[in-house]
Amino acid sequence: MKVITSNKICKSFEKKRYSFRNFLKPEITVKNAITDLDLEIMEGEFVGFLGPNGAGKTTFLKILTGIMHPTSGEAEVLGYTPWQRNYKYLKQIAIVMGQKNQLWWDIPAIDSFNLLREVYSIPEKQYKTNLDRMVDMLGMHNLVNSRLREMSLGERMKCELTACFLHNPRVIFLDEPTIGLDVVSARAIRVFLKQINKDNGCTVILTSHYMADIEELCQRIFIINKGKKVYDGDIKELLSKFSSEKIVKVVLNDVSDRQKFSRLHHKKSLLDGDGIIRCSNSQIATVAKDLFDLFPAENIAINNVDIEEVITKMFDQR
Repeated sequence: MKVITSNKICKSFEKKRYSFRNFLKPEITVKNAITDLDLEIMEGEFVGFLGPNGAGKTTFLKILTGIMHPTSGEAEVLGYTPWQRNYKYLKQIAIVMGQKNQLWWDIPAIDSFNLLREVYSIPEKQYKTNLDRMVDMLGMHNLVNSRLREMSLGERMKCELTACFLHNPRVIFLDEPTIGLDVVSARAIRVFLKQINKDNGCTVILTSHYMADIEELCQRIFIINKGKKVYDGDIKELLSKFSSEKIVKVVLNDVSDRQKFSRLHHKKSLLDGDGIIRCSNSQIATVAKDLFDLFPAENIAINNVDIEEVITKMFDQR
């Protein structure tokens, strides 16, 4: 079942420049934030939105959530036009923005949760069940009675996500939910989101600059650059389509291994004592044969180029 569709969505912003000469008729420049974006997302999908700063990711999310009107084009989420702000639609979605708080800063988290229960008219049993579940999954037993201003960034994000899922939303928009978090907190958030998506069957749209978020959580990625779609598909397909190289790592146990590696005629380097060879896909069979003749199979690993490197090259080429 399709839960999100967009057809040729465009958004442009006008900037007026005034001067003494043209005070009554200011000079107007138009910037196109997104152009002709088409998208279909099925129920239960976990989709990653990728793009450099200023690519239009957040603008597109704001349109899909109804925060912003498009300049032209059509979109539907759960059968509703987002920017009409239908109450029944708003009760079925949630949005978390890593750099903005939806909870009240000066009151305990539990009081914010209680207020949201009234806003969304959540039945008491559902509210208690969901709250207890979130508190257990995110390890928040010592946080619910604390004020937001007294929490670390990671603790605040746990509270934001708890608030987000209290009303069982069908579609969740996450804009940089792990930004600024330490490794442990970011990992806990990813584990939580993965489990919620699996258990609830909800649809999740995630924007993030952290490739660890995308690789661990998303079955599909949607890449935009300068407001236009660059790629839409799964990560493996992206690597096979846009990566023309392989990286071969060889464990070098002693001086003898290093000498054998140095005699190879392939383009090579050393990294943390291991041998590294980068070669084209067409050369990998030859490289592998030469290595297997010299080293045990368990000391050799053949990997794709890092996905972040592939995506960076895509942006640089456009």
